Amino acid sequence: MADTKERILQTALHLFARDGYEAVSVSMIAGKLGMTKGSLYRHYRSKRDIFGSIVKRMEQNDSERARAYQMPEGAFEHMAETYRSTPIERIAAYTEAQFRYWTEDEFASDFRRLLILEQYRDPEMAALYQNLLAAGPVGYMKDLFRELMGRGRGLLKPGDPGQMALEFYAPLHLLMSIFDAAEGRTEAIRQVRTHIQRFFRFYAAEEACAQGSRDNGNQKSGIEEGCTLGMVLQRHSKAGTHGDAMQANE
Repeated sequence: MADTKERILQTALHLFARDGYEAVSVSMIAGKLGMTKGSLYRHYRSKRDIFGSIVKRMEQNDSERARAYQMPEGAFEHMAETYRSTPIERIAAYTEAQFRYWTEDEFASDFRRLLILEQYRDPEMAALYQNLLAAGPVGYMKDLFRELMGRGRGLLKPGDPGQMALEFYAPLHLLMSIFDAAEGRTEAIRQVRTHIQRFFRFYAAEEACAQGSRDNGNQKSGIEEGCTLGMVLQRHSKAGTHGDAMQANE
């Protein structure tokens, strides 16, 4: 029964992503699976019930992925210390992993396409789109960047964390669309990595780069002299504020 429920869920989501939620009927889902509507109703009460299970799956995946990368799972006000102790290398690894998840994982990719299609038709879909793919990620990064600047950490230049979050996330959002074109996938992944590297190089605090440069035996310091993400991470490591290094790829 579990396998049948899963097949229904995946097939329904694929149809929703292709045709739109309203255009897909329970009969269409059942027909695609080669079963009767009655058989489908033994697993899900309605199309709405199927959609609710899809959303629940995505919420569970989101929490599990945050835990796997030791990233904050909730809002800043509920777990401020976790935000304050999250290191740059973990943010960088998690960012690339999330990009890959939303573009390469079939379930997540179909859900993303569904929300893009339906965001202008349905207020609930619009809210999900904003929370998962637009305003939500920007706000999440804003809180992380603010904490990287403050409380004696000084790993990013002082500035507007909200603007930084926009500059960090907007190219990633655009690259998802580029990735969706089959010929752009390899290049999109390369550009994601380059963007993350260049962002932290540009916004790294001067002292973070200078310390990293000295630790590497280079007397030249400063962002203009070739500050790299590695230098910032090295300084962060020596400060004793980061956890285990995370792999950029899952």
